[in-house]
Amino acid sequence: GLASPRPLASSQSSCQTGSLEELECRDLIGSGRDRTPNALVQVAVIDPREQYLVSQACTEIVEGSRDPLFLTGVTFPPEYPASPETLVKLTVYDVRDKARDNVSKPLSVSFLGSATFSVSDLLRSKDDQLTLNLRSSDGVLAVGTVLVSRVNMGEMEEGDMDHITADVQQAQKCTLVCESSQGTPNDKDNSPLTGAVFKNPVCKVYKFQTVDSKWMLVREQMEECTLSFSIPRQLLHLYIQEDMRRIQELRDLGELSPHWDNLRKEVIGRYGQVIAAYQETLAELNKITGPSFKPSCSKAQRYLEFIPINLHTQRMRVTCPRQTDAFYDVITVGAPAAHFQGFKGGGLQRLLSRHEAEKKSTAYQCIYYSPEHTAKAQEVLHSVGHLQPLISGLADQLLQAAQQHSMAGLREALKTLAGKTEQFVHALKDELVKSALLALHAAQPGYVTKNQNQTLPGHQDSPVAPLKRQDSIPCHKEYDEEEWDRVWADVAKSLNCVIAMVDKLQEQEPINNNQEQPIPKQVLADVITSHNPGKRDWREQLCPLVVRLKECVAEVVVRARRAMTFVLLQEAACSIPQGLFLKQRRDVVFSQALAALACGFVMRLYAGMEDKGFLRQLHLVGLVAQFESLLSTYSEEIGMLEDMEVGISDLHRVAFKITQAKTDDPCDLQPVVIGRRDHYTVEVPLPRLAFQTLPHEIKEGKALQVYPVLFNVGINEQQTIADRFGDISLQERINQRNFEILDSYYKSLSDKVPSECLPCFQTQTDLKDLLGTLGQNVVTKKRKNVEILWLAGTICRRLNGIRFTSCKSAKDRTSMSVTLEQCALLRDEHQLNKDYFIRALDCMRREGCRIENVQKNIKCRKYAFNMLQLMAFPKIYRPPEGTYGKVDS
Repeated sequence: GLASPRPLASSQSSCQTGSLEELECRDLIGSGRDRTPNALVQVAVIDPREQYLVSQACTEIVEGSRDPLFLTGVTFPPEYPASPETLVKLTVYDVRDKARDNVSKPLSVSFLGSATFSVSDLLRSKDDQLTLNLRSSDGVLAVGTVLVSRVNMGEMEEGDMDHITADVQQAQKCTLVCESSQGTPNDKDNSPLTGAVFKNPVCKVYKFQTVDSKWMLVREQMEECTLSFSIPRQLLHLYIQEDMRRIQELRDLGELSPHWDNLRKEVIGRYGQVIAAYQETLAELNKITGPSFKPSCSKAQRYLEFIPINLHTQRMRVTCPRQTDAFYDVITVGAPAAHFQGFKGGGLQRLLSRHEAEKKSTAYQCIYYSPEHTAKAQEVLHSVGHLQPLISGLADQLLQAAQQHSMAGLREALKTLAGKTEQFVHALKDELVKSALLALHAAQPGYVTKNQNQTLPGHQDSPVAPLKRQDSIPCHKEYDEEEWDRVWADVAKSLNCVIAMVDKLQEQEPINNNQEQPIPKQVLADVITSHNPGKRDWREQLCPLVVRLKECVAEVVVRARRAMTFVLLQEAACSIPQGLFLKQRRDVVFSQALAALACGFVMRLYAGMEDKGFLRQLHLVGLVAQFESLLSTYSEEIGMLEDMEVGISDLHRVAFKITQAKTDDPCDLQPVVIGRRDHYTVEVPLPRLAFQTLPHEIKEGKALQVYPVLFNVGINEQQTIADRFGDISLQERINQRNFEILDSYYKSLSDKVPSECLPCFQTQTDLKDLLGTLGQNVVTKKRKNVEILWLAGTICRRLNGIRFTSCKSAKDRTSMSVTLEQCALLRDEHQLNKDYFIRALDCMRREGCRIENVQKNIKCRKYAFNMLQLMAFPKIYRPPEGTYGKVDS
């Protein structure tokens, strides 16, 4: 029977789709006898049970040919499964006007003929080939035939491929793909791991001629990603938890002077408003069922503002004679930006810079803390919150080992405890903590300085009276400045006492400890310390010292947490209300960016599971994630680009960790986000068998780094205006800064990973030379220098990286870029015949996955370009005639 191509996200074994990969007509006569036809074939399926016709798709238009050979195949969607009884109807049209309506049916066409066959006819035919006579609408035999044949693409041997890739004169075949969706374990198009993440595949198939007159089969597959919604939902939950903790920490500051107490109440109120808004958004998102992507027309909807726009994966699979199949992946997503909030005041980069300048002159605080200080405060809060329970748990393990009289266990627990305690002390050995404690002391009721004339929070007649801002912290003699040093130094002293006790116990340990001999009572009696006179048990001797260590740690945590919370209170107080609005905007942009990055990471991981070099690179250095942006530096797209710059930069705060899934159920294979705003970890579960094949370092939970880089080149008519009359410094700065990041990543990779680990390409230009050329281009003053994008994309693929392509909606300009990239890869890596380049490009743009993406987004098969925009485009970015019209902004 007829079954489906292997989709990336399919984990089902049932037949779902079929595909006519090759169609050809002969001896066609145009609707006007004096002209050759512009032929197009429309494919429809007749349901054998219901006996009604269902239109499926069309081939591309072959102009001026009586013997057209169509490069575009036709794929049947999963909702119309095929069987041997299924009837397929082929209808040939002569196209007068290339414009299309909303359901992809050609306009201004003339009927030439049609032919119908069943799948069983094809299966029984000699040499798996059918030659069908075309008939006119009145049943009279018309001049012309259509040829149909089939090939099992998933099981082709080299001889079969040679048969398919015969000379063009002999390649009059139509391929009906008959392959199982179950696939083989090594089939990257059907990894069982992807069922939980990717869904709703759209597949398009082509055949293109190579320079040696052979034929290659090309399949592009586009899918939605469930992470479009699951990652933002998780982030919203984490945002809410983090802000609720912050409110509790502010309340735990204790009694403050009237001024600071009122500011604290106001900050808590603002946090409460943010939490309520996030809870409302999360509740609305939890109600959503249906498609796993946010269409471009919904980019400004309030409840969807955390969701990335039009996030899709796209994979191109190339099958060539005597070569292994090649795969090329790209993630397409709308620019991560706060579209609902708008761009009247600019984007995040400009707004944050302006806000930081305004904070320095605020009248609502007495001490200014820089962004570096507030980041340090958040880091200290996280460190003490993370390390205190670890130290407490390790101390309990130490006592348990002492109770068991296990010296090996005692030394091992002590080693780990000492490491974590030293890390804890080091995190607190910072001048910021001491200065913040002094400032907190000054903000408490009853604080008096020697200078009674100084205006201070505790002596305001009005609790909201303005304060005199100071850029440095004053020395307060009334507060013992050395007290903090003593407190955290006590932690180190307590640890040293524990170490000394363990050393003393080891001196009394029996020499032959490995033979489990009972410890003589006399030896135990001799192990008596000044701390515990008369105690014989190891645990009893260690317990007071361990308890003292835990008490010292707890005291330090209380003081440090209050001090750092006070820093964050001042930061929030001087930011009201603009600071919290900017935090919300940053949360929105980061949510979109992280969803896209997680999607790309999962797709890249699944594709490289059997590549030992890639896995080595992954844990030794990490991966580069290259974002290609086509936004202009004009009008509101400047704000989008400023948002996107900050959002992509914030991805440096993200690490990935591979874990073993509890089960192979799709629900247990969903990535999980943990952490806080200044550092998130995305845990990617793998089934047990797949997890066991990973390198030891990855299985042990090593954090895997991703290095995001952003390159932007505007290509539309707004960029033309910006190039001539506006300011393009933002684009230049972004490209130069991210080139430095990419170059630094390459140097690190070269030092740690041998070149054999990187993929091989037909174009063997040295990576160092490519980087040098890119470096020259980013500093060259040249309008619409798309060479920057091509070089950055090439370098990313050569570095085993993750590729992203974006414009405002990931729909129109993105489609032009992705199709151009695919055809360029076919030309450079698979010897695509140069005479077929433009035709292949037009095929992919007119009939491929990207036009289906447009259909999914705006219910219309037209790119949103007008004539002015087309004139401003670099020529190679222009869509084929008849596929554009200004239908969406």
